[in-house]
Amino acid sequence: QVRLQESGPGLVKPPQTFSPTCTVSGASITTNSYAWNWIRQPPGKTLECLGYIRADGSTYFSPSLKSRTSISRDTSKNQFTLQLSSVTPEDTAVYYCARYDRDRLGYDYWGQGTQVTVSS
Repeated sequence: QVRLQESGPGLVKPPQTFSPTCTVSGASITTNSYAWNWIRQPPGKTLECLGYIRADGSTYFSPSLKSRTSISRDTSKNQFTLQLSSVTPEDTAVYYCARYDRDRLGYDYWGQGTQVTVSS
């Protein structure tokens, strides 16, 4: 059974950097055919993909957030981490990590999500 679990602070002050980690079990983040995503949902808004890291370690970021976003990984711990810099209250959201199946063209596993509030 594949499981994803987000961890990170619930409250972040602007303009700090927010760095949640996703720990994956039941699957390897280096397995081909999958991309490992960070997705968020601000209050009252739709889901937004911030970016992802592929099995080979290459990354993609949403153009609107590219200047503030990076994703790294620790293959020894089977974890990947989002870094979102210069946060503002508009970054308040529930942050999810999710696996994207590139063969089936869809997200198949999600973490439960972590609520992050940006406030001074």
